[in-house]
Amino acid sequence: MTQTNSKILRGDREEFHVASRDTMNSPKRLARIAGVLYLLNAITAGFAYGFVEIKMYVAGNAATTAGNVVANSGLVRLGVVADLFQATVWVFLAMILSLLLKHVNKSAASAMVALVAIGTSIVCLNAVFEFEGLRVATSAVNLAALGTGGSHALVLLLLDTQHYGILIAQIFYGLWLVPLGYLAYKSAGWFPRWLGVLLIVGGVCYLVDLLALFLVPDFGQNIHLFVGVIPTTIAEVSMVIYLLVIGVKTSRPENRILAAE
Repeated sequence: MTQTNSKILRGDREEFHVASRDTMNSPKRLARIAGVLYLLNAITAGFAYGFVEIKMYVAGNAATTAGNVVANSGLVRLGVVADLFQATVWVFLAMILSLLLKHVNKSAASAMVALVAIGTSIVCLNAVFEFEGLRVATSAVNLAALGTGGSHALVLLLLDTQHYGILIAQIFYGLWLVPLGYLAYKSAGWFPRWLGVLLIVGGVCYLVDLLALFLVPDFGQNIHLFVGVIPTTIAEVSMVIYLLVIGVKTSRPENRILAAE
């Protein structure tokens, strides 16, 4: 009788541990974690690119750019930190989404993580140029031999490099959305198909916008809002909202356990 009870207790403990692991790694939980990370990424990237860079960088005007950096040095430092933070969050976001969706297509999930890893490397390198621009502007680097004009020109060059580096990183902002959209589309109801299509379209729009800005700059500026901003924003905001509010649509946990057995 005692041995029987002992076996029952051990069985109960094992079932409890299995249930606990299932809860910790449940698709809805992973999806909501991804939603939080996606939101953090969007907020910090928006601050770094949509506020700090615009406030500092004036294309073709070295004196104004250097003056902006000096007058707002603390803001530039926050921008660098925000950039590094959003890049780090982006990597973890891709890893969580890969863990969530690798059952759909492992190759696509791995490709998504690889594209994010490359894009993150570019983003972090861009932050180095921005920080060096700050150091030159605030005389943390001794460049007296260049004179004021030369120093200002170097600040502009460094921030120019960072600016165009952001455009290069945009390749991977777009590319990673394609496998993500494919995984969402093929997820057998976990995500709606329209969301997968939106993500793929958003990824393509990122790339079209980048090519237009590089190859035909004037035309690219004219279509930037309609190609590079609106479609991609709709796609990524929709994904964030879906992850946070709904998570994923799955069967009940007990059905998944029975199916596994």
